[in-house]
Amino acid sequence: MIQGLGIATVWTFDQQRTKAFFTEKLDFEVRSEVSMGEMTWVTVSAKEQQGLELALMSLDGPGLDPESAEALKKLVGKGVMGAGAFRTDDCRGDYETFRARGVEFIQEPQERPYGIEAIFRDDNGNWYSLTQRREELDFSKDWA
Repeated sequence: MIQGLGIATVWTFDQQRTKAFFTEKLDFEVRSEVSMGEMTWVTVSAKEQQGLELALMSLDGPGLDPESAEALKKLVGKGVMGAGAFRTDDCRGDYETFRARGVEFIQEPQERPYGIEAIFRDDNGNWYSLTQRREELDFSKDWA
């Protein structure tokens, strides 16, 4: 039986640069870094996060045929790939901290029906939501 999502992919032009982005700018930690022949397997995660890691996958690594690799490179390079939503308990504070560390935000913190949200890009152009949920919301209900 499936117990949950364990690894999510983040496409990168440069694994080491992206690892530095996550560890130095967002204060994530490296969970694994293993050389596997012609590729390196690198995962990172928020320090408090258990059970979910981001695999930093090279856009020119094995497993991608040249046509697919080129298509992914174009999409990531255009900045149209959304890689996920990070939860925070202080969206505005994290926004200020990350912005001071050089993180590119494409949306400042804004009030939303579900909480406060800011949107930023990583060093490749992938975008992420940084969301502080409203405590009183019940996400099990149907949103109409």
